[in-house]
Amino acid sequence: MPGCNGIAELRVPKTRHNMDDRQWLCREHLRQHNERWNYFDGMSDGEIERFCLDAITGHRPTWPLGKRAAAQRERNRERAGSAYWSYRYEDGFAVFEEAAEPASPRRPTRLTKGQLDALATLNLEETASLHEVKARYKELVKRFHPDTNGGDRGTEERLRLVIRAYGHLRATGFV
Repeated sequence: MPGCNGIAELRVPKTRHNMDDRQWLCREHLRQHNERWNYFDGMSDGEIERFCLDAITGHRPTWPLGKRAAAQRERNRERAGSAYWSYRYEDGFAVFEEAAEPASPRRPTRLTKGQLDALATLNLEETASLHEVKARYKELVKRFHPDTNGGDRGTEERLRLVIRAYGHLRATGFV
């Protein structure tokens, strides 16, 4: 500022129209500048309100959400002819109702010799389901475990075979 001997260490904008055009001021003149500064000077109430709304998005252009999909929703509503068109759903996996077609065969691929032997150890057929295998495993472990046989270790070898068979079925992806 003319006639000021203070150190100009702070940059401030000259006008709100060009925020890059700045001037250097000392602390005392900065205080005076800030007291006089009114960014909205010369703006109408509507312009101020518009500025505040645009400040929410950083003064970047925006579009309403779903603008592109609105036309598609309108076509779906007209096609459905119902006020509840958006509540329709496609239940392709028959989760909410029973399947109209019978279930396909359980195991379309052939079982390996190791899997067949493991199923034989568990006294199951090769068409056994996952649920049946798990249930039989739990049943045999309880039956052959020494703790359920009063500490008798006579069934311990059979327990090892059952555990090994189940482990093989798990490792090969059967269970």
